[in-house]
Amino acid sequence: MAMRQTPLTCSGHTRPVVDLAFSGITPYGYFLISACKDGKPMLRQGDTGDWIGTFLGHKGAVWGATLNKDATKAATAAADFTAKVWDAVSGDELMTLAHKHIVKTVDFTQDSNYLLTGGQDKLLRIYDLNKPEAEPKEISGHTSGIKKALWCSEDKQILSADDKTVRLWDHATMTEVKSLNFNMSVSSMEYIPEGEILVITYGRSIAFHSAVSLDPIKSFEAPATINSASLHPEKEFLVAGGEDFKLYKYDYNSGEELESYKGHFGPIHCVRFSPDGELYASGSEDGTLRLWQTVVGKTYGLWKCVLPEEDSGEVAKPKIGFPETTEEELEEIASENSDCIYSSTPDVKA
Repeated sequence: MAMRQTPLTCSGHTRPVVDLAFSGITPYGYFLISACKDGKPMLRQGDTGDWIGTFLGHKGAVWGATLNKDATKAATAAADFTAKVWDAVSGDELMTLAHKHIVKTVDFTQDSNYLLTGGQDKLLRIYDLNKPEAEPKEISGHTSGIKKALWCSEDKQILSADDKTVRLWDHATMTEVKSLNFNMSVSSMEYIPEGEILVITYGRSIAFHSAVSLDPIKSFEAPATINSASLHPEKEFLVAGGEDFKLYKYDYNSGEELESYKGHFGPIHCVRFSPDGELYASGSEDGTLRLWQTVVGKTYGLWKCVLPEEDSGEVAKPKIGFPETTEEELEEIASENSDCIYSSTPDVKA
């Protein structure tokens, strides 16, 4: 019997969600941070979407957000010309890093000692977080605003993307190693350490390159303009979302479209797999994050699959109690859900 994908909706943001990132797996599970144009990045439990806290302090739209590996620190990039580093346990602001223009992207080294930033002033900056008063190292060479910058190859190299160019830099010499040019705007970039794979989206294309040499591996074409894509940790699947409000799931090896789902009410800006690969999260113009199961029908997190014979033939309502979820929305979800019953802990507060 086919089972229906029932995403968990995480409300709370009041403007479009433009970036999201998962932590690694910690003794307390894994965590999810979201960046939003409302200027209030949020931290959630990664497997359930339960709200943990909101980082307050930015005075403009937040364009980028990330967590370090063990989820003890968070970093955000914003339109108020700053990047901020936060204590992800207490929520306290640890430092504000002033820039000369809008900051779009932030990324920690594996040891959390350095922070990489990039933005509209076309410069990459490397901050020593143990010496916040010191001037950052700067790398120039981009010809337009930087959209994404990531550490790679055990922090020995840096990947960065501007409008139509992806560049690979050597950290030690601060020089460009190689670049890729595209005929249209690069919309997103994801780095997969296991296998050194770089995922790039532009137009309707989802391209995979070696993160070491930038040589092409393969590419897929989607039915609509894609804003973001993510590769499953086991490299079995990839998911992508974009301008047609849909999420697409593809077989990584064959490129075959396996599934597509429509749940958001606006274009999808970001999508990422969880570190265990059991779910993927999407952020949208509609102001929500949604969590989707990789294997529909599996009991995991707040999802619980109840077979019809175990439920006396009755279809129960899913008890998804995320903030700002109305009774009408719950009724709508329940009416759609006739194949597999899901339950969750109610009354999650934000």
